[in-house]
Amino acid sequence: MEKREPTIRARELGESMRLAMVMANLNGVRACAELGWSKSKLSRMFLGTRGVSHADLVDFLRVCGVTGAERDRMLAVCAELRAPAWSREQAGRLPRHLHALIDHEEQAVTIRGLDLLVVPAPLQTDDYARALVAADVTVPPNERDARVVAKLTRRQFIKRDLPPTCVFHIAEAALRLPVGGHDLRADQARDLVRMSERRNITIRVVPTERGVTASAAGSFRLLEFADFKPVVCVESETSCQFIEGTDEVTGYRAVLAALAETALTPDESRAFLVALAEGRAG
Repeated sequence: MEKREPTIRARELGESMRLAMVMANLNGVRACAELGWSKSKLSRMFLGTRGVSHADLVDFLRVCGVTGAERDRMLAVCAELRAPAWSREQAGRLPRHLHALIDHEEQAVTIRGLDLLVVPAPLQTDDYARALVAADVTVPPNERDARVVAKLTRRQFIKRDLPPTCVFHIAEAALRLPVGGHDLRADQARDLVRMSERRNITIRVVPTERGVTASAAGSFRLLEFADFKPVVCVESETSCQFIEGTDEVTGYRAVLAALAETALTPDESRAFLVALAEGRAG
């Protein structure tokens, strides 16, 4: 099977395979001996630079003793490797798609995107995040705390020692959405001002009258990595679609280029947020 440029999906499967091998108390030499594989073949699977066939994965899981739900999950990921997009649906107290999204954000070196309805999750204050989760009718009450923790976890990656470079385009309507009371929204606006002062964060407000491009594109996030192909994340209430097809990614890059021309500048955006926090934005 050919060597390929690694993708997030291939890396996800490779890491799951590596963990399964460790949990089975096997090392690469013993696993390869059991399977009749070369060490380089297994190594490339772990790195995501080699495709994994269904038959090879079935053999690998047998040797590692992986059964049940985890076996089904890994086989499903394997089946999706060649698709241009894939989804992670809700499962358990914290939906699997959120685990995948958090992992991808942690690995990204550049993140750019557009948010039409609410403040981007990595920029949400604790109170704003809790108010959103409380208002979300798709979240069962017993899952709300886990969802809030997930949102706050997503805030941490932009504060790490070597954070990604982030450009957040936020629609004016998202900033005016009546989440919580006036004080909560004012505090969120003030926090956005503080976050915009970080060297790795740029916030661009998209005024309503300039938002045709934004409305047509919908909310999304483009994540770029040091060692993997870029991925576009389109998040909904119950799932997150990860898109990596070359043509599709190129289309989202074009949207970002158009937004760079129409959105308020970083300084204008900061002034808008200050006015919003003080109740002066018309």
